[in-house]
Amino acid sequence: MRRRRRYLGDDGDMDPMSVVGNLFDVAMVFAVALMVALVGRYQMTELFSKEDFTIVKNPGKENMEIITKEGERINRYTPSDDQSTSDSPRGRRVGTAYELENGEVVYIPE
Repeated sequence: MRRRRRYLGDDGDMDPMSVVGNLFDVAMVFAVALMVALVGRYQMTELFSKEDFTIVKNPGKENMEIITKEGERINRYTPSDDQSTSDSPRGRRVGTAYELENGEVVYIPE
């Protein structure tokens, strides 16, 4: 009878911190899955490729941004009327480009 009690009374597996470790593992798996889903959803897979690229966000609007990747370096340009501050590369709109149905691009300066 004593032997049985000793085995039943052994609560070495009932460490309260083991639950915290398991929750941390689950949270890390969830975070990685969420990041992969967001990258796939917003089609940002080119950020992880070796190729150079250029992305134009909100073309023709006041809050337009041009994002370029050259090698390992990612640059972000925003147009601005005030060119006096040179804390980051800025530009201004100088024209409009249109792509025709046949693939030809027409540039119209302003």
